[in-house]
Amino acid sequence: MRSYKDIVYKEIDGQSLALDIHIPECEEFSVFIFFHGGGLEAGDKDAANIFAPYLAENKIATVSANYRMYPKAEFPDYLMDSADVVDYVKKNISKYGKCDKIYLGGSSAGGYISMMLCFDDKYLGAHGIKPTDIAGYIHNAGQPTSHYNILRERKIDSRRVIVDDTAPLYFICEKEYSPMLFIVSEFDMTNRYEQTLLTMSTLRHFGQGDKISYKFMEGKRHCQYDGERDENSVSVLGKMILEFIKNTENK
Repeated sequence: MRSYKDIVYKEIDGQSLALDIHIPECEEFSVFIFFHGGGLEAGDKDAANIFAPYLAENKIATVSANYRMYPKAEFPDYLMDSADVVDYVKKNISKYGKCDKIYLGGSSAGGYISMMLCFDDKYLGAHGIKPTDIAGYIHNAGQPTSHYNILRERKIDSRRVIVDDTAPLYFICEKEYSPMLFIVSEFDMTNRYEQTLLTMSTLRHFGQGDKISYKFMEGKRHCQYDGERDENSVSVLGKMILEFIKNTENK
């Protein structure tokens, strides 16, 4: 695996926003763009380090990016940054080899980001990219209603369940979607399991049931498995990412 660290993809408000690229030792590969968790106020692109080597062994490159976060950021700064990452990858990945397909996903806050880019056309659309240009999405324990830190930003009780134009769920409608994987834990954050089920049910209501894959992590807490390895020392999250990508490519 060849790793290229701290590549600046954007400079804004005195901040240099960077991404890492991990390339497999092959000429042709798919790419998985990953957004880390941390409630839109913490976390780092290094979260991908646990699964990037495993994906590289299986001919999948990983791009992991930082984005603006609270308290300096406000909605929708982090969404615009994330769309900029996708645009950067589409324009520059050919420098590292032949990219077959691009996949996108994130954990927790990153899952919120991946859903917003998937369901609300305007963020990728600002770069002339359609959400369906992405071959598939992995929404790992993301909040499909208005994110609790967005509610705090607006001085609203963060326990409220609000579905407005800051909520991924708000945008699900009659249109085409790429395949997507939802992951949620048995003991996830309060309401996260139920909201994930509602999101998948809404997609089915619009005839998109065949686009949905689902992983229920029995006995696990919120994103507990992100840092875990199995009995063979393989990243648990990495295995789920690879399985989804391979299944999607074989359809």
